[in-house]
Amino acid sequence: MMRLAALCWALLAGAATAAPQGHARLGTYTAQFQVPTHRYGHAIMGDLPEWGRLCLTGPGTQACVTLPETAVFEDMAPRLADLDHDGIPEVVVVESTMTQGAALVVYRLDKTTLTRIATPHIGRRNRWLAPAGIGDLDGDGSVEIAYVDRPHLAKTLRIWRYENGALHHVTDQQGLTNHRIGDEGIAGGLRTCDGPPEILTANADWSQIIATRLTSGRTHTRPLGRYSAAAMTRALRCN
Repeated sequence: MMRLAALCWALLAGAATAAPQGHARLGTYTAQFQVPTHRYGHAIMGDLPEWGRLCLTGPGTQACVTLPETAVFEDMAPRLADLDHDGIPEVVVVESTMTQGAALVVYRLDKTTLTRIATPHIGRRNRWLAPAGIGDLDGDGSVEIAYVDRPHLAKTLRIWRYENGALHHVTDQQGLTNHRIGDEGIAGGLRTCDGPPEILTANADWSQIIATRLTSGRTHTRPLGRYSAAAMTRALRCN
């Protein structure tokens, strides 16, 4: 499953390259989780640790964020994507608190500090979300970020737009998932084949691969065939 996750995020970030566990690289920028911890103890990602610190390193600069003891980065690795098209990538992560569960968080480099922009937390401890795709999903020039809210419970794909330094909710699609409890990777991702970008996930019972498109603020889904890890890898490669 880790191989699938690496393929997924390479497709999402375009120029991003594979890196060691807890790392991501895009051009001359590197994002790295540091300070592994099990203080949250959710273990949703199997034996992977949670993390207490995030650093973004680029030409002549390094900026870091250290979370309080009441929060962790509950994620496989950070994701780098230039959300505002200024040539400096933002860092996209999953951040969880001891009482409010997970939120999707964007960290933007502001000189030597990281500015935090976040979705609301799910609202309860041990409730997680799994990122599903980053890209201009509807061709309007702004970048969307998609994740599956509680992939083991709610199984709801949520799409947010990053615009003017803020995250704006766009729409939701129920009945989709991209993670099983204990897996050390996230299934699916974003692909662009002969048409608009599509987010690939499984359906709620993992029997089908589902492609989701965003058009005029609404989602449109279609099945691609029976789910398996190998079939998902082929689908991500447009095969």
